[in-house]
Amino acid sequence: MRNQGDTQTSGWEIESIINFDLRFGTLSKNGFAYFGFHDKNGKQYAISHQRHFLGPVDNNDSLKWTVATSSIYEDVPNIHADLKYPMYIDSMPDGTLITSNFGNNRIYRINESKMKAKLFVDGSAIGMKDMGNCVVDNEGCVWVNEVVGCKVWRFDSTGRPILILGNGKPGFQSEEVDFHKVKFNWIDDIRLGPDGNIYVLDSMNFAVRMINIKNNTVSTLAGTGKGGYDGDGGDARLATFGSNPKEHFNGPISMSLDEEGNIFVGDKFNYVVRMIHRKTGIIETIAGNHVSVEGRRNDPKEKDRFRLNLPQISSMDYYNGRLFIPTDLTTDVGDLVVLKSI
Repeated sequence: MRNQGDTQTSGWEIESIINFDLRFGTLSKNGFAYFGFHDKNGKQYAISHQRHFLGPVDNNDSLKWTVATSSIYEDVPNIHADLKYPMYIDSMPDGTLITSNFGNNRIYRINESKMKAKLFVDGSAIGMKDMGNCVVDNEGCVWVNEVVGCKVWRFDSTGRPILILGNGKPGFQSEEVDFHKVKFNWIDDIRLGPDGNIYVLDSMNFAVRMINIKNNTVSTLAGTGKGGYDGDGGDARLATFGSNPKEHFNGPISMSLDEEGNIFVGDKFNYVVRMIHRKTGIIETIAGNHVSVEGRRNDPKEKDRFRLNLPQISSMDYYNGRLFIPTDLTTDVGDLVVLKSI
């Protein structure tokens, strides 16, 4: 197996590096690490997980409005909703938005035109242990992952559960399995692919898996079920991803896809971003290096993507040829690296 640096088949360059500090100021200049979420129409959103609010960003890098339990900024309108550690935001077919909350197991539906939000799913009331991301499929249904609960749920457009994958007990299958047999182990991310299928970052199985909605099957696209850092240049199904058993959330925790179905994994404990080529199934490292320097910020002038310091990759997003990679250095300090496809 070849490892990092032995294959560089992808064309990427660093477009920008922004150093953030949540203790100060205004959005893109020095205030927001999680600044890369885009909806299907390209509208950009900022999400503050630990400060429990989110909002759309206008062309001047300012918040148009926020969603939170109470007003965040005096001059920014707020939509009231009991957000607790909001994780993700997506758009419904009617133009409303949904956001999932890890802190209280709730999904809220946001109506921008009416500046109101209402409860869409109360996960605790239906037995969900926790709630990760929420993504809307091509039929207008909402998919949500339980992290610790090791399940994936599908809700209809009214918030009614219509499908549950996984029995709640950790497990793994490298082969393709039917819906009623599938098992997961701590799911940290799910995303909708351009093919209409749902992609699952099966984190403590150190794997990427695909839910085929039409065939009612789940297949493994990357990962062996074991941690490590191997496989670059070869079949992604034989690759390993970073592990740190001392951490509560072990394994990779962030994933995104582009318009061709290529998959990007934030390999958190290997401190790199890896790309799985959809057409060939080959995996490679496209940014970062295997040695993380604690507390070191990235130089905004850095041009070598393999010199990037990526200690805590989380909440990645892709839109229009750009991959947004936020990293944490402390609770308040972080960087946002934007890679551009060339």
